[in-house]
This record gives sequence, structure tokens and C-alpha cells, in this order.
Amino acid sequence: MAAQPHPSPTRYRPGSVVAARRLTALDGEPIAVPATDGKLVHLQFRRFAGCPVCNLHLRSIAVRHGEITAAGVREVVVFHSPASELLPHADGLPFALIADGEQALYREFGVGRGSRSVLDPRAWPAMAYGVLRDLGPVLLRRRRPPVARPAGGRLGLPADFLIAPDGTVVAATYGAHANDQWSVDELLAHAATARRAGTGDGA
Repeated sequence: MAAQPHPSPTRYRPGSVVAARRLTALDGEPIAVPATDGKLVHLQFRRFAGCPVCNLHLRSIAVRHGEITAAGVREVVVFHSPASELLPHADGLPFALIADGEQALYREFGVGRGSRSVLDPRAWPAMAYGVLRDLGPVLLRRRRPPVARPAGGRLGLPADFLIAPDGTVVAATYGAHANDQWSVDELLAHAATARRAGTGDGA
């Protein structure tokens, strides 16, 4: 039976189909999801703009962005923050950032929030390291801290989706805590599996 477009804000799983849409990146570029050039889309949902854990994670993505694009994957990163809050934190990130201050995408994809986001001990090392890593640049005014009361709050949970050109979700993970997201190695492994299955052009 052919997969059908996802009809409601419940969780997407491998085999679900994402309806085609165009998102607008922070820099104004239109972003097609799914991609129209044969690439896989890594649609990742982060938390609030300036989140120390998110900053740490996205820098790891930026450092290896060449490997990711070489694997035929396009990064699209969504924050539940308005553009005004996200823009000061966008410098140096070589991929599309989407400001979803209304949280429409979060609702559609069933990406939630909860106290376990920050109370789960598995998140604490990354939270501590992320805060310490950002502290110097913030004190030196080279980086802005997150706003005191970010849109959508501080209890958001991350999620990762790898979407084939036909809209099929080939891999998906809903995070159990703030630091529960794919590493670059995990993303590349999912992309390799998709290529072996004939999904995406790998170009």
C-alpha cells in the first residue's frame, strides 16, 4: 500500500510522507522540503535561539558540513523562535535556519516540550559545557545571550527527520531530552542506508 501524506499533528515515522512545501530561511532564501534536486533533507528541530546545547550541536554540524553535503544531504534547521530572536545567533552557520515563532511546524511534526528536556541527567553534561563555552564570548559581547523569556519557552525537545526527495521519511527521532539528537556520524549512517536503498542521489 502506498504511503499517504501525514494528515494530523501526530508523530512522523519512517514511511510517513511529508507534504511538499516551501519554507523561508532566515536570509530570505526559499527552501523546498522535500528537496527538488534529488537530495535528502535533514530537517532538524532545535529549541530556542541561543540555547547553549543547540549552539554546541550546531557548531558540530557546521564543522563537518562539507561531509554532510558530500553525502547528498541538505541541512534545514528549525527554531521555535521569531526571526528577531534567531538572527543574532546565525553567524557562521552554513545552512538554512528557519524561524518558526508560531510553532506551526512543531505542531505539524508533533515535536513537543516538557520538563524532562532539562531535568534528564543525560542532558546535563552538554548543558554545562554549552554554558561554559558560550560564557566567554557573551561576557566579551562577541555573542548575545538568549533572551530572558524566549518564545516557546526553554523546555522544548529536539527532533530529527531525514526526508527523501519523494517526501518519504526514511529516518526519524524524537528527542527524550535537550541533548538527544543525531550526531553527524549517525546522520551520515542514515544517509548511507538511504542511498543503498536507492533513496536520494547522494550528489
